[in-house]
Amino acid sequence: MKIQAPIHISGITPYLPGKPMEELERELGIKDSIKLASNENPLGPSPKAMAAVQRELEKANRYPEGGGYYLTQKLSRKLHISPESIVLGNGSDDVIGMLTKAFLVPGDEAIMPSPSFLMYEIMVQVAGAISIRVPLSSFSIDLTAMAAKVTPKTRMIFLTHPNNPTGSIITEEDFCSFVRKIPEGIIIVLDEAYIEFVRDASSLDSLPYLKKDQRIVVLRTFSKAYGLAGLRVGYGVMDPDISSLLHRVRQPFNVNSLAQSAATAALDDIEFLEKTLALVHDGLDTIYAALEKMGIPYLPSQANFLMIRVGDADRVYKNLLQEGVIVRSMTSYGFPDYIRLTIGLETENKRFIKALEKVL
Repeated sequence: MKIQAPIHISGITPYLPGKPMEELERELGIKDSIKLASNENPLGPSPKAMAAVQRELEKANRYPEGGGYYLTQKLSRKLHISPESIVLGNGSDDVIGMLTKAFLVPGDEAIMPSPSFLMYEIMVQVAGAISIRVPLSSFSIDLTAMAAKVTPKTRMIFLTHPNNPTGSIITEEDFCSFVRKIPEGIIIVLDEAYIEFVRDASSLDSLPYLKKDQRIVVLRTFSKAYGLAGLRVGYGVMDPDISSLLHRVRQPFNVNSLAQSAATAALDDIEFLEKTLALVHDGLDTIYAALEKMGIPYLPSQANFLMIRVGDADRVYKNLLQEGVIVRSMTSYGFPDYIRLTIGLETENKRFIKALEKVL
């Protein structure tokens, strides 16, 4: 007899990450490609993080520190939050999984923007719960529409700030209004993977809410601004009552020792972070100017990527591949006219502009 999984598991659409450069080069027979598709840090990892990894390798025969003591303590001092409020994860999506395991049961509902990070929907479905997807409004999260979707079955709400793939933010004023509409007992998850890149002064400052609203959970990561995507380390900040429940479902040793050491050291590398932010902000401004000169519409972004309207996104994506430039088509996100570009090094940004001019 064929082994069968429950329908809520067999019905999951797997998350498909962008292909590595090496794989695409083999498939297309091209060389010297540049990858501007996965919102990674083009500078690589922090030098202090790399040095910490080298030192930690000598102890790779030992299990990692289970609770991530040193990283948790450093985050506590940086964020002015108690250590008991911090939960480390194998990437912030690991913390998303802990939240859905701890708080959702079959039949519960979780509200999320659409499109956004696919792992919200996957983790909710793994728990047997129901995803309520709310379309964006003018490429931004529609908080009014999301609040209107709350029912007695609602247990969790996901908000992405800044949003991926559109790069839009949630303002302080809009969030205050939204929170007042949400009944007690519903967890509000603010996914802030790109928060370091925000330049808009009206942007929501989420951390103060943690001290006055037990429902708020903030997710952050070392994958983007800190350049540690390959080591998979993120964290959640929340009320200690919530964190204590997450630790009950957290896998032991879920963040490896190399990742813990790298992230701890990266927090001290202020120079690297400032260099990263300057590179991304200068790159965005350069790309904006070039697109305006070419008459190509785009969405201003508060992250390290932007969406560009090119017509047939799949065609442009494939033609850019032939030029050795890897971007992301937004067709699967419901935006068949757009590609998403990650800001790269200055030379990579110029190469993209030149390639885009050619394929258009």
